[in-house]
Amino acid sequence: MLRWNKFRPKLKQLRVYDRRTLVLILSIGSCQQMMAQNKLPLTDLSAFQQPAANWRIAGGVKADLQQNNLLQTTAGTGILVNLPEKNAHGQDLFSTLQHGDLDLELDYMMSKGSNSGIYLQGRYEIQLLDSWGTLAPRASDNGGIYERWNDSKPEGQQGYDGHAPRQNVSRAPGLWQHMKISFQAPRFDAAGNKTADAVILKLELNGVTIQENVVLSGPTRGAVQNNEVASGPLRIQGDHGTVAFRNIVIHNFSAPRPTLENVKYSVYKGSFDKEPDFATLKPVTSGTSALLTSNIAGLPDNEFLVRYTTTIAIKTAGKYNFNLHTSGGGGVLKVNNQPVITPQGWDGRGSIELQPGSYPVEVLYAKNTDWAKPSITLSVSEAGIRDFVISDTNVPVDDPTDPILVTANENTVLRSFMDVRGGKRVVHAVSVGSPAKVHYTYDMDNGLPFQVWRGEFLNTTPMWHDRGDGSSRPLGTVQVLTNQPALAIGKLATKETAWSTDTAGTGFRPTGYALDESGKPTFRYNIYGTAVTDDISVLPENQGIHRTVTVQQPASDLYLRIAVGDSIEQVSPGLYVIGDKSYYVKMDDAKANPIIRNQNGRAELIVPVQAKTGYAVIF
Repeated sequence: MLRWNKFRPKLKQLRVYDRRTLVLILSIGSCQQMMAQNKLPLTDLSAFQQPAANWRIAGGVKADLQQNNLLQTTAGTGILVNLPEKNAHGQDLFSTLQHGDLDLELDYMMSKGSNSGIYLQGRYEIQLLDSWGTLAPRASDNGGIYERWNDSKPEGQQGYDGHAPRQNVSRAPGLWQHMKISFQAPRFDAAGNKTADAVILKLELNGVTIQENVVLSGPTRGAVQNNEVASGPLRIQGDHGTVAFRNIVIHNFSAPRPTLENVKYSVYKGSFDKEPDFATLKPVTSGTSALLTSNIAGLPDNEFLVRYTTTIAIKTAGKYNFNLHTSGGGGVLKVNNQPVITPQGWDGRGSIELQPGSYPVEVLYAKNTDWAKPSITLSVSEAGIRDFVISDTNVPVDDPTDPILVTANENTVLRSFMDVRGGKRVVHAVSVGSPAKVHYTYDMDNGLPFQVWRGEFLNTTPMWHDRGDGSSRPLGTVQVLTNQPALAIGKLATKETAWSTDTAGTGFRPTGYALDESGKPTFRYNIYGTAVTDDISVLPENQGIHRTVTVQQPASDLYLRIAVGDSIEQVSPGLYVIGDKSYYVKMDDAKANPIIRNQNGRAELIVPVQAKTGYAVIF
C-alpha cells in the first residue's frame, strides 16, 4: 500500500528560514554535483584576459604573521597569486568567462594587512581584507559588499549602500579561507531597460552565512564601468595587496527556465493513503489557475486530495531536478507520465532527463494533518538553471521554530551535548564564550578543548526547543582541533608509542572547573596520580586562544598532545601550521622540544609534560 504521510521530517535549524528558502536549501545537496561546473584549472593564466606581470601561478604559498603584504611562493601549479612589485600597484585580473547568474566557490589566502576584492560582472565588489580579529565589521571588511560612491554628495556622505557582514568570521593571515557566493544578475527587458536589480542571494564565509538576499542598487565604488549589464567578467582586484586563490569553481546559470502552462485542478474530500481511481471519483470542486497553487477556493478544512494537471515547457535538454513540498501530507509528481517523486513525507525530490518540448505534468497533494496549513511548493533546477520555485510563492509557510540563541556579552559557560564535525557526539561538553567573539568547547571526558570558533556564540534551539535533544551548535566559523577526542595527556613508553584512546589504567577523573571573578573557568582533573589544571583564555586582539596546562610533579614518560592533523609543518621556531593551513600553534617556549610524529596516517604534535606548558591556538 502506498503511504502518503509516513512521517514529518524533523528539521534542525541554525536560523529561521521560510519554507520556500527551505526547499532551496534541501535541494542544494542533491543538485550541487549535477550543476555544470567550470573549475578553473590554474595550470596557467589562460582563463584570464591579458594578465599583468603581478599575477602568476604557484604550487605553494605562505604568509608571515608579522610582516605586512608578504606572500612567499613555491614552484608548481594550482594556486593563483597576486604579487605586485614592492611599493607599486598591480593590475586587476579579468576572466575570459562572461557570467550572468552564477555560484562562485573558492579558497583564498590573505597576507597580513592585505586588501583585495572580487567584482561580480566587474561591477559589484565583495571585499577581501585582512580583517582578522575585528569585532565590529563594516562594509569595507572581509566579506562586506563594498559601498557605492557619489562625489556630488556632502563630505562624509559620498559612500552609501554598503553592506557589512553579519559577523566577522575571518581567519588569520596565511590560513586558507573559503567563500561561496550566489549571485543573481540584473534583469533587462527587450529594449535594454533594467527591470530588476542584481542580488547577492547568499554569501558564505568559512561555512557561515554573512550576507543574504542583498539587493544591489547599482555598481559599487571602483566598478569597471558605472553601467549595468546582463553578462560580464569576473574581476579580481590586484592593485592593493598580495592575495592567493585556489579551487575556483564557477556555476554559470545561463539556460532558459522552464514554465508551467494550463494549470488545472480537482479537489477531493477525505483521507487518502494511496492514489485513487480518478475515473470513479467525483471532485468537490475543480477549475483552472494561472499558477500551481494551494490558494484554491473551496478546499475542505482538514483532509483532502488535490490533483493538478499542467504542462511544462522545456527550452533546453538536460537532467531536471524537482523538489516538492506538501504541508500536512504526501505528494506525487509525474512528468511525461513517468513517476519522478513518490510519497516521502512532506518533502520529496526526484530527477528526469528531458529534451526541449512540452510534457504533461501531474501533481498530487494529499493533506491529512489537521493543524497544518494547506501549502504546496514545487522547485526545479538543471545544470544551467539555478533552483527556483516554479509554483506560487504566495502560500502559507510551515510554522517556523523561533531560534534560541545565546550571546556572550560577558564570559559565558554553557554545558550541553556537542556534535563534532566529522566525529562523534561529546556528551560532557562545556562551551565557553567571550565578548571578544572567540569561543571554545571543552571535553570534560578527555580534558581538552576540541573546537574553537570565531563569531557569535551558540544556537541552543536543538537543546531547548520542544523536547530537545540536549545539544547546542556554534554560530560562528568552527575550527575543529580534534574530531576523535582522546585524553590530552598520555603515558608513552617511547616517542613512537601509539596514543591510547582508552582511559583504563590512567586514573583519569574530572574534578570540574572553577570560575574566576570575570566568570572565566579553569578546568581540573586527575590523571596518572597527578593533579592537572587547564587554563584557557582569549589572546590579545582576539587572535585565538591561549592554553596553560599545569601538572603537579609530572612523570618523565608523560606527554601532552597539542595538535592532530593531516599534516603539521614547523614554519619558524615554536610556530607550527596544522592541516591544510587551517590554524597555527605557537609554543610559549620555543625550546619546549615539541615532537612532530605520524600515527595511523595522521600527524601529531606532542610535547613532554612539564610543570607548566603554554601555547596558543591562532586561527
